[in-house]
Amino acid sequence: MKIARYEQIISPEVGTTIAGYGAFDETFRKSDDLVVSLLALDDGKNTALILGYDLIGMDEELIDRIRHEAGQMLNIPEDFVILSCTHTHEGPHTRTLADHPEVFNQKYVEQLIRWTCEGIRCLKDQFVEVDTYFYSMKVDANVNRRHVKRDNRAGFFPHCRDLEALADEFCDQELGLLFFLRKEDRVPIEVLVNYAAHPLAAHAPGLGSQTISPDYPGYLRKFIREESGADCIFLSGAAGDMFPKESETGQAAARRMAEQLCTAVMIALSDARRQPGRFKLKNPELKALRTRFEVKRRMDNPRQFGGLNPYYRGKDVFSLPLQFLSIGDIALVGVPGELLAELGQEIKWHSPFRKTFILYASTAYFDYLCHGNALVSGGYEAWCQLFDSRGGLQLVNAAVDGLYRLKGIETIPSLPVQDF
Repeated sequence: MKIARYEQIISPEVGTTIAGYGAFDETFRKSDDLVVSLLALDDGKNTALILGYDLIGMDEELIDRIRHEAGQMLNIPEDFVILSCTHTHEGPHTRTLADHPEVFNQKYVEQLIRWTCEGIRCLKDQFVEVDTYFYSMKVDANVNRRHVKRDNRAGFFPHCRDLEALADEFCDQELGLLFFLRKEDRVPIEVLVNYAAHPLAAHAPGLGSQTISPDYPGYLRKFIREESGADCIFLSGAAGDMFPKESETGQAAARRMAEQLCTAVMIALSDARRQPGRFKLKNPELKALRTRFEVKRRMDNPRQFGGLNPYYRGKDVFSLPLQFLSIGDIALVGVPGELLAELGQEIKWHSPFRKTFILYASTAYFDYLCHGNALVSGGYEAWCQLFDSRGGLQLVNAAVDGLYRLKGIETIPSLPVQDF
């Protein structure tokens, strides 16, 4: 396996309206640059490109355009270009909002395309031979922001901070990792990090909500680089209902979360290097697939498509995209919006791959993607959901079918019992 990596700054100017909680919030300062992290992989047969953007999300049309431009530049099929947005609330508007289409920042989007192309050009002739390791561990840095009471009615704790200690819904705390170690000396040169938590640690009231910032993923990249010398690409997991434990409290909280995650990354790196028989990918072959699934419009949606891209208006059935990229026995699954952790875990549980990582806001932005019972219990995420109650299950089934197709198997063979 050969890889090339690059980090391209994509910060807008201070004064740009920010895609946080208010459509017209204006930025007054910048804490750190937003970036797109680029990671190209070459297995000798196929080349793939992974892009990690410090952005809240993108319309499907923009994602398709990026995928097309990148595929043309690298002379690879578009299926092998996959991206994810961290979902920082402290970046520009790159989604179309039906209520306020005027805030979509077309000028910035055009510059974003140019920046992405510049980054891709910098990848060329930079490939290095590597060995690839995977790792997975739990890190207690996030919490499910929903609390479903005994009568199956949901609360939303960001609006009731004194009740946060009661949060007890399912929490995906898996820190999924890929390490790329230079073959000649086993020095780490790139780390892929997958973790499920809204980048909403630094988004504090006042100036904190009007600051350009990558939030905790930015600090994590910095800390990993300082401690290991490796670059880092951060890909958000199924973070629809996952919050940092110290949410919306400022830059210090973002640093603390990043420090906790970085410590876990360094532990994992040490363990993986010492046990190549367990964690080194023996055949990091690249495979890719794109597919779509259909869901019906939710007829009782209280928002009446208020926040939805006008592209979807007037339709009773939606065709939504999924994307898959496998690196040996590790699979990445790109989903079209803000997937709840429960559905992400269902995909992981049913996957035929050794490990499966979810890529948040990867193929489109179709708002929140919930499980059916969330509509019964209610809450903010359910209020936002735009397809009917079976849509979440249809998404899971389509994702699992795609993973089996990518794996090229019909069923998983049984393994012999192993001792520790």
